[in-house]
Amino acid sequence: MPKVKVKRKNPSLDMTPMVDLFFLLVTFFMLTATARPDEAVIVDTPSSASEIKIPDTNVITITIDNDSRVFFGVDGQQTKEALLDKMAGKYGVGFTEEERKTFSLLSNFGVPMSQLKSLLAMESSARKEVNQPGIPIDSARNELGDWILQTRLTNPKVVIAIKGDQDADYPTVKRVIDILQDRKVNRFNLITDMEAKPTNL
Repeated sequence: MPKVKVKRKNPSLDMTPMVDLFFLLVTFFMLTATARPDEAVIVDTPSSASEIKIPDTNVITITIDNDSRVFFGVDGQQTKEALLDKMAGKYGVGFTEEERKTFSLLSNFGVPMSQLKSLLAMESSARKEVNQPGIPIDSARNELGDWILQTRLTNPKVVIAIKGDQDADYPTVKRVIDILQDRKVNRFNLITDMEAKPTNL
């Protein structure tokens, strides 16, 4: 009697559920992720062993770079638009709806109020390349103090953080702290890089 030869079948794996899961995860991350806007200046912060984290929202960030320029940033598009309206009223500068929208998308800026309109009129690529002179902090023209005061009036929940470059000069940092204290702000945070705690203590 002849032997019956059983035909071998190659095992197959259905990849459809895995592909579905992959696209589901990609869609989830695309819908939930928020793009981080470009910052006007990059600073190299000093390190510390502090474990206190800054809240994700309602934060004013005052950035001081290594050329002692001061930049101002606050989160929240509605807060920024309301803030710009208040500053526009105080300084007598008019902004169009498009400029208000552009301002609400900036992460931070470092120009005097008189130059803000021209900064907002620039294309996004040109704005990245422009050398911003910093917000005036001298006693005769203390615009930083006005930005802080108007932001706190717009959103009383804001906390303040200073993000200084490790090569920023001491008088500028002291001047910023003096401005905060003039505005009755005695509690603020210093943003640093995380440093490992010493193990020999």
